[in-house]
Amino acid sequence: MVLIHGFSATGAMWAPVREALEGSFDVLVVNLAGHVGGPEIPAGTDVSVQALVDAVERDMDAAGFSDAHLVGNSLGGWISLELAKRGRARSVVAISPAGGWEAGTRAERRLRPMFERNHKMSSALLPRLEKWMRRPRLRRALLAQVVARGDRISAATAVQMIRDSVNCAVYFELMDAIVSAGPPSSFEGVDCTVALVWGTKDRILPRRTYSRRLRDMLPAAQWVELKGLGHCPMSDDPELVARTITSFARRAPDGVPEKDELEHGSFTVA
Repeated sequence: MVLIHGFSATGAMWAPVREALEGSFDVLVVNLAGHVGGPEIPAGTDVSVQALVDAVERDMDAAGFSDAHLVGNSLGGWISLELAKRGRARSVVAISPAGGWEAGTRAERRLRPMFERNHKMSSALLPRLEKWMRRPRLRRALLAQVVARGDRISAATAVQMIRDSVNCAVYFELMDAIVSAGPPSSFEGVDCTVALVWGTKDRILPRRTYSRRLRDMLPAAQWVELKGLGHCPMSDDPELVARTITSFARRAPDGVPEKDELEHGSFTVA
């Protein structure tokens, strides 16, 4: 299993669920190229989503994974689907995957100002970050876009999350490249089991705005809503997220998760 984090984050985002997943799978946690802890994008290569996909493919090759169950969050979800197009996926669990907007729409135009504003605010917070993050209520408020329950994240982890985002070397180049290139045009060639998983309190990519196009592009994908969870739900409810991932990956050959294992109603998981 390969775990792929989102834009400007690091593989540390998977820490809350990593141990549970390692009980069932050989797990590779990657750090995306150009991000803190990740490889550099090769000289002469433009910063792009495809450059990041190439780098994850190299990580899989180095680990001896010809294919794997791919689990991606946000940009990592998009990357997981791109890898599936290349035949590298046994299954895909895409958690709030990016790429679901239409080119030229208000939903797309919202993204650049939001990420520019987030970077500016995070940078301004740095001098007081350790002090402010010691307060659970303030931590929850400051992390509200990313997680629904920031108070469940330790102060030290919250500080590191924000520092890693600010220090992402390709933050603005990658943001510009995503907007310039536009969203994915097709996921033709994805023939493995896919689950589209969305927290109902996602404030970065709210499901009502950013999921429909992906569901249309992947009509065979299973749809799961995580009630009350945010954009990066691994911290909000680690047990539920790990169980959801494990259930889909174990049933990849027939692509149908068992209802009693997910304990859902109409694929809304609480």
